[in-house]
Amino acid sequence: GALCGGAAATTGAAHGAKNNPSGVTGYQYRLPRFKEGTRLLFIGDSITDMKWGRNEKDRNHYLGHSYVYLIASRLGVDMPQAKLEFFNRGHSGNRLTNLKSRWQKDVIEMKPDLLSVLIGVNDRKVEKVSDFAADQWEADYRDVLTRARKANPQLRIVLLDPFVLKSGWWMTKGGQWETSRTQIARMCAIVTRLAGEFDAVHVKTQEVFDAAAKAISPEQWIWDGVHPLPQGHELMARNWLQAVSA
Repeated sequence: GALCGGAAATTGAAHGAKNNPSGVTGYQYRLPRFKEGTRLLFIGDSITDMKWGRNEKDRNHYLGHSYVYLIASRLGVDMPQAKLEFFNRGHSGNRLTNLKSRWQKDVIEMKPDLLSVLIGVNDRKVEKVSDFAADQWEADYRDVLTRARKANPQLRIVLLDPFVLKSGWWMTKGGQWETSRTQIARMCAIVTRLAGEFDAVHVKTQEVFDAAAKAISPEQWIWDGVHPLPQGHELMARNWLQAVSA
């Protein structure tokens, strides 16, 4: 596949190659294969949402400012002839059950060619009296993916692992870290299984952030243990493109 870039991107990539925690060399990714007019739909919680404008006629704000915006801007420059269409359906605060309740409207009726899902961090049960119902979570996740694939047997699916880092008060002092990390690990194992079942692209976001945190610090990427900073969203976008283009 062709490489995007040019002299400026190549120079920048070479300059940062010795200490690049993203695992992806700048903008040097293989272009994905998309037919003209491919519809790419991203669904999830606040990490995906990032204040996308619910009025899609307002083209200033319709994608928000998350990794979705970064992916759309990158591919819009590198593949202008493909006339790709991007849609953000992240809703802040959503759990998997919220996605399930709006799946018909926000996924099936949108008729995507590619569906990208990131969900799970709000499904944590951090109170000691609560426990994460892993079996039900897996059943619900499998159900929505089955419905999407049934509606479009050719649907390409991308699944991102939920993630947390040890940053921010709740994770470092508020007692949520160990429980959060344990439950997120269980979710990641489920996502791995589902990615295999549905022949989906699997973006191992937790591993990406773990490596980046080890290279620099958790606070460099995620400010409160959950929500990425701009550079965290860039980290996600680069690894999404790398995985989808593989």
